[in-house]
Amino acid sequence: MSAGATPGVRALVEGAVRVLDEADVPSPRVDATQLAAYALGLPRLELALAPDPAPDGFVEEFAGLVERRRSREPLQHIVGSTVFRYLTLRVEPGVFVPRPETEVVAQVAIDEAARLVAAGGRPLVVDLCCGTGAIALSVDTEVPGTDVVAVDLSAEAVGLTRANHGAVGSLGMRVEQGDVRDPALLAELAGRVDVLVSNPPYVPPDAVPREPEVRDHDPDLALYGGGLDGLDVPRAVLAAAARLLAPGGLLVMEHAEVQDAAVRQAASATGAFEQVRTLPDLTGRPRMLVARRVAGPDAPSGVEDSQP
Repeated sequence: MSAGATPGVRALVEGAVRVLDEADVPSPRVDATQLAAYALGLPRLELALAPDPAPDGFVEEFAGLVERRRSREPLQHIVGSTVFRYLTLRVEPGVFVPRPETEVVAQVAIDEAARLVAAGGRPLVVDLCCGTGAIALSVDTEVPGTDVVAVDLSAEAVGLTRANHGAVGSLGMRVEQGDVRDPALLAELAGRVDVLVSNPPYVPPDAVPREPEVRDHDPDLALYGGGLDGLDVPRAVLAAAARLLAPGGLLVMEHAEVQDAAVRQAASATGAFEQVRTLPDLTGRPRMLVARRVAGPDAPSGVEDSQP
């Protein structure tokens, strides 16, 4: 290459990989390639087909993007979107970025909704603490014939869910602002909900996330669950589920891997659930409570062992 010649995109990406790797970014090659695609205005980039030399203005823009990622600003905030299951969702600062492990939580809710549709029903699905709307929109788009309600306390999250719904959802999905701790939340749906799914805040106050992308950029409202054990909000989800679910309705709730026994115990203590069990996430860690609403307070309830 002659002096002063513009390098190719591939060479610039390789340089960015080294910079991000030195900054301990978890997936430097994936991130560098996605940043290059974003700078080029492409949904994805095949490095073997990358322009050489780089287009005018690319070097400066790409360098700025790489510097933001090197400082551990989340990739999703930089490019403004993330992929969750089959959806590309808009992401904004101030709203929790959905994680791949939550796709498994969505899958359990989707499977139950699909089972009910196949049986001739029209299931009502509620997503509490919806964030970007990832779970609600996955159910809405993957299981036609469902009625979906998404709720979040954060006005920013509600606005973002509505924006994502406008881009990818059906006309029937409903998005509301509300506090899961409010006993009057969705009062008109009491005893009518077939599936209640939630990825609530559950981080204990002494378990500050180590990853800068989470610690410094995800909102505290979406991270910390309240109380010494971080389970104040999850317990509120249990109370809401006990009130909203129809007999036999399914509860699916994400939690931290160290909270599985405590969450099962809390679910059992309500007297409202049976078939209480823990399911694993993508890496096999116990991260999800699944339980069914019993018919009434005198119906049997209990805690089952964590299942693989």
